[in-house]
Amino acid sequence: MDWHTGIRAAYPDALLTIQGNTLDDLVVTNQETGEPFEFDQALATAAAVIVAQEQALASAKRKRASAYTAEADPLFFKSQRGEATIEEWQAKVAEIRSRYPYPAEVTP
Repeated sequence: MDWHTGIRAAYPDALLTIQGNTLDDLVVTNQETGEPFEFDQALATAAAVIVAQEQALASAKRKRASAYTAEADPLFFKSQRGEATIEEWQAKVAEIRSRYPYPAEVTP
């Protein structure tokens, strides 16, 4: 669990200093007052899950776009010239989609 990401995502407007990596050694303070900042663990966990999902989706989209450009697009244009079939292009698109699947949505 990435507590830094979860806390920052859960409290985007708070100016916080976060030290430590595990829940046991985590120290979160308000930068303006220096006082300890009490955060909701469930909220931070849910926010971290959402951020991780968004990052995984963005990564899969980038990888798919790159693979479409390098692998599927040339097959499509070959099919337009009669040098390949539409089925070959469709198979390549399906293969790219299975190679870079979108993450399943997780509801915290």
